Amino acid sequence: MKILHSWLSEFTDVGDDVDFVASTFTKLGLAVESVEQVGVAVNGVVVAKVVRTQPHPDAAKVHRVFVDTGDGVERHVWCGAFNMSAGDLVPLATIGTTMPDGQVISSRGILGIDSEGMLCSSIELGLGSDAAGIYILPSDLQLGANVFASLGIETDYVYDLDVTRNRPDCTGYLGVARDIAANLDKPLHVPPGDQLSLGPRKSVPVKIVDGNRCARFNVTVMSGIEVGPSPDWVARRLTQAGMRPINNVVDASNFVTLELNQPNHAYDFDQVRDGFIIRCARDGESIITLDGATRVLSSRELLICNSADDPVGIAGIMGGENSQIIPTTTTVALETAWFEPAGIADSVTRLSLRTEASLRFERGADPYGIDHSVLRFAAILRESCPKLVVHSGATDKQTKSLPSQTSEVGLRLNQIHRVLGVELTATQVAKLLTPLGFSVADRRKSTVKISVPSYRPDCSVEIDIVEEIARHYGYDELGKTVPKSPIHGRLSPLQKRRRLVRELLLGLGASEAMPNPFLAPGDLARSGLGEDDALRLANPLVAEESVLRTSLRHGMLRAISYNQSHRNNNISLFEIGHVYPQGSQQLPDEYEALCVMVANADARVAIDIWSQLAAGLGVGAQLSQDKPAAGFHATRSAELNRGRLPIGAVGEIDPTVLANYSIAGRVACVELNLSILLADEPKIRIAQAVSKFPSSDFDLAFATPHSVAASVMTKALRQAGGALIVELTMFDIYRGAGINPDSRSLAYRFRLQASDRTLTDSEVAGVRTKCIAAAVKLGATLRG
Repeated sequence: MKILHSWLSEFTDVGDDVDFVASTFTKLGLAVESVEQVGVAVNGVVVAKVVRTQPHPDAAKVHRVFVDTGDGVERHVWCGAFNMSAGDLVPLATIGTTMPDGQVISSRGILGIDSEGMLCSSIELGLGSDAAGIYILPSDLQLGANVFASLGIETDYVYDLDVTRNRPDCTGYLGVARDIAANLDKPLHVPPGDQLSLGPRKSVPVKIVDGNRCARFNVTVMSGIEVGPSPDWVARRLTQAGMRPINNVVDASNFVTLELNQPNHAYDFDQVRDGFIIRCARDGESIITLDGATRVLSSRELLICNSADDPVGIAGIMGGENSQIIPTTTTVALETAWFEPAGIADSVTRLSLRTEASLRFERGADPYGIDHSVLRFAAILRESCPKLVVHSGATDKQTKSLPSQTSEVGLRLNQIHRVLGVELTATQVAKLLTPLGFSVADRRKSTVKISVPSYRPDCSVEIDIVEEIARHYGYDELGKTVPKSPIHGRLSPLQKRRRLVRELLLGLGASEAMPNPFLAPGDLARSGLGEDDALRLANPLVAEESVLRTSLRHGMLRAISYNQSHRNNNISLFEIGHVYPQGSQQLPDEYEALCVMVANADARVAIDIWSQLAAGLGVGAQLSQDKPAAGFHATRSAELNRGRLPIGAVGEIDPTVLANYSIAGRVACVELNLSILLADEPKIRIAQAVSKFPSSDFDLAFATPHSVAASVMTKALRQAGGALIVELTMFDIYRGAGINPDSRSLAYRFRLQASDRTLTDSEVAGVRTKCIAAAVKLGATLRG
């Protein structure tokens, strides 16, 4: 919302300190995005009279304009605009003038004749938005005088406010001024409406079909209108507020919208004189709106129709092309209404059409500000149409869904202290709220009744009132207090275990990575995964971020590839993040995952990382090589299962996948469903005393079929040895001479120890025998 300092000053005395006003706005929650200085006078631009014009002999796009600046000397200027005629007063930028855009005016020759300056449009002077023609000045200005001084233009400032959706009243000058006037303890001056008596009766019938969507519809007829340009001060204010001046009727409508936050629309009376019908559209019905676009409507859109039931506007959003103000319009039907906010917001979204009117209606306009806005429209229009007649007999249809003029909210005084940490009496509350239009009753009770005006629909419950008190009491004055609570903050068990995972991996030398969670089509296939299980975004910002990841693997592989391309070859990374495989009913089956990758490392490193994680978290899983995980090495990887539930994979990445990312060497990887592992409650470990008795060590090597996983062999040996085995390590894998092609040698080191005695040779031999028998049962043979 752009607020002009001089315009704001007409509502209340805010002083001349622009920085103070800006800080006050921000303090009230109306954050100031920027402050722009406007209306800076340009020295060297003077008032000149057009004496005559002369066409260019060889070019139709320029002509020679002869002007007089009051000294009797006729000057000639080449000009590409043709909207002036003899006798018009125009702004002339003389030689050497520096324009607002930095351009310095110099002599420019055409056909050997130099131009003695430049005639200026309003946009070139920063006084308007019209770049099509030369700015025609009022006829009573003194020749040769500075244009800015003659027009009474002074330097001004524009505040660009970030008005949040919960402040519908502040999308107009009146609401903003009310807020800052209350905070500065200054009186508020509401701009006056037209004070002339009403003319002859003239009315337009109104029929509201859908009273839930339109609760009030007012039509006032005004005649004696001459469509033309607005007064300069109106056009300048609209321009500085970000609106393009069109004509005096439309400009008066926009002016009132900005000033009083009351959207309105002026229809050509001849097009709607037989009446209005307000109804919902029929599916497929269309209308050509003022912007020239054809809008196809649904039954959710509310229409304003003429008596023939033909649409003349989309209610609360934009009027129709068939009822706009034209140069021959002499009588208008001014429509001011209140439309249900949610319906307007829905239509704005569906039609992708947001306007100044819809911005205010979808947030909540004041249904009781209509009467004054009609009179204010007439007062503005009378500036350019002195013969204006406001007719009596205005139609004002209201339905049962019209909000009440005031609503009541109960406020417990102790809640102010509970929320804000300050104690205020009912009298102090009234002093803060009354200037905003609220009233406070039952001041001697602990719960007071607050009457909320209709222009503040955002204040509907107690906490809204507390927020208003906080804004005008001053957030900086509230101080800092620590709320008392019987509950002390602490990490949940899941959070503690997630932190433990990070600590374990950091301790193993891995660095945490955070790749983009969105993928491009084909990225999952590159990492060895299928894309049928992936969900695609319906409206991605870019095509390269249109697929939701089903695995963390792609981002990790890209990171390793990037590091290797920068000669950082030996890198260890991990990521904890969410993945989104497709679940039932096309919805994501989201869960938290962990992926660890180590470049230039083999499967033994991956097994070691998994062992460290399993030990730290107190969890376990079975390794299965029956079916390698997608994207992993076919023979140097295994799935991790808990019973029949897969929880991840461990091993090396498939060389084909590594080639897709131009990664050299092997890559060890551990990929886990962390949501399952973190949800476990590990068994409490019981501390055991360190045995003071000696241990006994021996080594065994078995020729083991490839069909028997090393993990299965390890588990069988440990179970056979029982409690006497305190450490079991596989230290060698051998394939080659002396071993059948369908087998490999697995060598283990056993450490046996008892806590209460020294083991005898027979006890050690018994454990050795049991372990050999367990291996033989799996199809392995003891190597000599």
